[in-house]
Parts: sequence; C-alpha cells; structure tokens
Amino acid sequence: MVVIGWPATLNGVACVVWAWPDFSCPGFVLSPKCADAAKCQACLQKVVNMALKTVGTCLSRTLWAGSSSTPRTNGLCSSSSLRGETKQGPESPKLQSSAKKEEEPPFKGTSADKKRPKEPTAAPGASVRSRSYTSTAVPIDQKSYLWSRYNDMKRLVHELIPPGACKSLNSSAIYANNEVNLAEVDIYGFDYDYTLALYSNTLNKMIFDKAKTFLIEHFKYPEGIAKYDYIPNFAVRGLHYDIQKGLLMKVDAFHYIQPGTVYRGLSPVPDEEVLELHGGTYHIPLTEDSGFYGKGPKVKQFMDIFSIPEMTLLAVANDFFITNDIEYDPVHLFKDISEAIGMVHLKGFMYKWVMQDLDKLIQRGEETDAVLHRLVSNGKKLFLITNSPFSFVDKGMKHMVGKNWREFFDVVIVQADKPHFFTDCIKPFRRLDDNGDLRWEKIKSLDKGQIYKQGNLFDFLRLTGWRGSKVLYFGDHLYSDLADLMLRHGWRTAAIVPELEQETKVVSTYRYALSLTWLQALTGLMEQLQIHRDQESKEVFREWQEEREELRAMIKNFFNPQFGSIFRTCHNPTYFSRRLSRFSDIYMASLSCLLNYDPTYNFFPRRTPLQHEAPLWMDQLCTGCVKTSYMEEMSHIR
Repeated sequence: MVVIGWPATLNGVACVVWAWPDFSCPGFVLSPKCADAAKCQACLQKVVNMALKTVGTCLSRTLWAGSSSTPRTNGLCSSSSLRGETKQGPESPKLQSSAKKEEEPPFKGTSADKKRPKEPTAAPGASVRSRSYTSTAVPIDQKSYLWSRYNDMKRLVHELIPPGACKSLNSSAIYANNEVNLAEVDIYGFDYDYTLALYSNTLNKMIFDKAKTFLIEHFKYPEGIAKYDYIPNFAVRGLHYDIQKGLLMKVDAFHYIQPGTVYRGLSPVPDEEVLELHGGTYHIPLTEDSGFYGKGPKVKQFMDIFSIPEMTLLAVANDFFITNDIEYDPVHLFKDISEAIGMVHLKGFMYKWVMQDLDKLIQRGEETDAVLHRLVSNGKKLFLITNSPFSFVDKGMKHMVGKNWREFFDVVIVQADKPHFFTDCIKPFRRLDDNGDLRWEKIKSLDKGQIYKQGNLFDFLRLTGWRGSKVLYFGDHLYSDLADLMLRHGWRTAAIVPELEQETKVVSTYRYALSLTWLQALTGLMEQLQIHRDQESKEVFREWQEEREELRAMIKNFFNPQFGSIFRTCHNPTYFSRRLSRFSDIYMASLSCLLNYDPTYNFFPRRTPLQHEAPLWMDQLCTGCVKTSYMEEMSHIR
C-alpha cells in the first residue's frame, strides 16, 4: 500500500505523479504553480509513462552500478536523485527548513533512536554542510557505517509516504483471491447468520452471560466465576485452543505459534514457557492441529464469530482457577464450556433474544434488502441454506426485507445441519407447511415459495441443476459454509468477514503505514548487512533487533493488544488467513459491499510477487526488501 511520488514537468506544467505499488492506479497532484487542471488530466498518461521510465532507470543504475570502493545503498535511490535535486551551492531557507524537519526521527521511543549517533551541530552563525542522504564518504569505523545506512534508510522511508496517501483504502471494497466474473454468475446462495443478518456485539455479551450461568447452575462450577464480566476486545476470530494445556494462542499458516500471543486464562504466557511446553519449538504438529473442520484431537480452532464469547468464557474460567490456586482439569473445563455455549443455541435463548429486540440486535438490515432487490431485478436466482430454524429466519427476514421476503428466493432450506449438508447424501428433504410443521410427502422438486428442512447437497444439485461456477454462495464460516462447496463441487464462494471494516481503517492510517514500511525497511537492512560480524556490528544488530521487536509489538497493538490482526502474525499470514484464501474466491466486510459493483463486474486478484520473482513493486525496491541483495556485501555469505 506504499505510495511513491516524484516530480515531472509536462508542457511547462509541474505535477507530482504517484501510483500504487503495482502501478494499477496512477494519479497525480498538481503543483501550486499549475493553473490548468484539464491540461494535466489530459496528459496524465504521458506523465506516468515518462516518470516510470525515469524512476526505472534511476533504480536500475543504483541497483547494479557504482564504484566497488564506495559504500552502496542496497538498491536504494537517494532521495535527492528521486526528486531531481542537487547538492551544489548553498541551500535556500525553504530547503534548510525541510531538512531540519526531516532530521526529526519519525519513530520516537525506540531503543535504537536513543543510542544512534547524533548529527554534528555548529556554533551560532556558523554553517554546517549537511550529510547526503546516501553515504558517499568512507566511514570512520564499522559502527558509524552501519548507523549511517540506518539513518539514510529511515529518511527515505519517511519520504516515501506522502500525507493522505494511505486513506484511499475502502472498507466497503470486495477483495479477490481468484478471478470472478459476476456476469457469469446466475445463481446467488446465502447463509443467514452473519451473512444476510449481521448482529451487534451486544449479542456476544448475552451469550457469554447465559453460558456462564449454565456453567455454574448446571455444571456446578464455583460461584466465583460469576464475578467475571464479558471482555469485548479480548479474543479475536481464528485463534487456536490447546485443550490439554488450556492455552489460547494465535497460529500462522505454517503451524507456528506467534510469540507473545499465548494466553493461559487472562495472563500472557512467557515465550520461554511456551517453548518448554512444546518441546523447544513453537510448531504445532499436524497430528495435534485442527482437522479439516477446525476440530483436532488436541487443538481446536475457533473459526466463526459466535465462538468469540466461548473463547472469552474459557479465558475467565481458567483465570479463576489459576488465580485462586484451585486444581482442575483443563479438558473437563473445555468440554463443559462447549456444552454450555451449545445450550444457549439449542435451548433457543439466542433466537428468543434476537426476535424480542430486532432493532437493537440486527444491524444494516436495509442494506440486505437493497442487495436482494438489486439481484432479483437483474434476473438472478436466489436461494437460502441455513442451520437456523424457520421461525427465527422468518422473523428476521420480515424485519429486514418485509413480509413477502420469500418471493425473493427460489429455494429456502432451514435447519440444514451444515457442514454435513454438503457431505451427507442420505438425509432427505422435508417440507414445512405454513405453520412450521413437517410434512410426510416425498420431495420430488424444490419449489419457489416453499420451506424445506434438512436434506443434502447431492439431492439439491439433482433437483435444481445448479452446478459449477455459475453459482456463488455467501457465508461467514470458512469450514461449514464454504470449504466443501469450493473443493468438492466447484461453486464460487464469497466469505463475509465483518472484522475487515475495522482492520482496513487501521491499515489506512498514516501511523500504521509508516510503522510497517519502516519495519520492512529495517528487516531488509538487517538481511543485507548481516555479513558484518565483528563485535561492534553485533552490538548494532542487537539494537536493531530490539527496535524490530518493538515495531512488531506496536503494529500488533494497532489491532488487538492480545492477539493482533486476524489476518497476520509477525510477517506470515495467519492460519485463518490461509484458509480464507483457500476456501473463498472473494471476501468482504458485509453483503452490502455488492452494492458498490456492477452486476457484470469482473474481480481480478492482485499479482503479488513470489519470493523468487523479481521485485517490481516500488515499496520493495525502495525500502530495502530486495531479495536480489547487494552483491558485494552478500558475496561473503556461504
């Protein structure tokens, strides 16, 4: 998301051209001297082509040219060469003011900033020649050389992100993992909970409180657990729970635990203890990890939004026993809490709460109504497959869409028992009458206006003939809703991820973009300069590593202090994110995002470079994360 700008002049008009890292969305900002916006607009493409050629030449020369006796910059253009400035002659007052501003460290409070050498100062009235952004003088010692590279990199990173450039990320966008052409989609299918109906966070608190009551009254747990209140922002979706050890943790796509995200109860577990508990490694073996539906023999993954109150109840119950020094069995606790949460759903408490206060608990219902109207008006067929009972769905749909909501859907299936609905070929469909009572007739067709219960996907395909990529199904649970449809039946799938709305707001902030870009740059700097292994260099690298850990913690805290983003660990995708890209063609924050796109819109995934591919993105070229590392320095690595 890093944006780079450079000056250009076309027909005497000064412009600043900018582009996304893949140059898919070029734009421009007029200089104050420009008086003809239309002239710049008409010539924009010429400016972009000219600027790309200029910057490409600059980067190529810096990457591969230069004297072997002069310290280089690992494929980095100096800020002066990017901007076309010169260092000859005295600086103007404006440039001096700018230089002073740039010398201020953009990240205050890190250990490396406190210890790095300061710039020389002069007596009042005397002038001091400022050092070039890229070091060209022979360094006095190894330590000074490394810190000069650090300072140059930090200045460059600070200049790469112009103010306001990060605010262009839209939280209402739809993101593509695979190419999907909506013009080819004729049938739209939907889950109900957290797909057609989005619920407020109040519902999570109500589920937590009721399950806590069941735990005490039905399972006879200590009364002291009742003193714990629901913690809204403690857990995030996609976490893993070690059933035998009682640990809640965040796991990446490669089955490794992210350090600093392991909790026993409400307290973090030190990294050293995590290593000891897992035999000296952060790795979770496949034999222990979650199975295909997130339920492993020893570790369970909490994949749906309804699991957030369950994770919170596990945390507070464990905390009660630990803080009161009461011996207990974590396996029994896990099973009892799972059953208590299940009782809230099976006994109908959740359904009752929602139906009694639809205005408070169901959100954005008018947007669901608008989506359904738009699809039907464009000639699309719609169907609904949900695990919820008909009375609950009927009440909610009447609230959001109106009493004639069933006219929108060609097929409605309730209490489907997903994910078994997609794999079981035995359970037959049963029809419900207008009173919600089961009928006994054999189902030979799925008719519009009727309500069906149970059944299986194989009969559904046989009776409807809806197959392949002309079907697009929306759901919030990656395993129960989407996995089988994607892997076994070739349907298109769309994941509803409400957390995207908040996460994109965080990612769009300037502070986040600057912190992340500097973290990438510092990592690239450490990668390229690691061949310096003398004692002084090791001391510098220790300070850099400390700052790197501080930056990682800072970035994690932007999202959630305990577990960070649901999509990323320190640098890898999370286990959740890996499944999201595997089981969904597209994903979005809510169903309403469809309203921002034409019914014939074609979604294209971004072509991000693989590790062995040439880095063509400007943020990789300019922040030091270049896999084609500086040849002279890296040639010493064996």
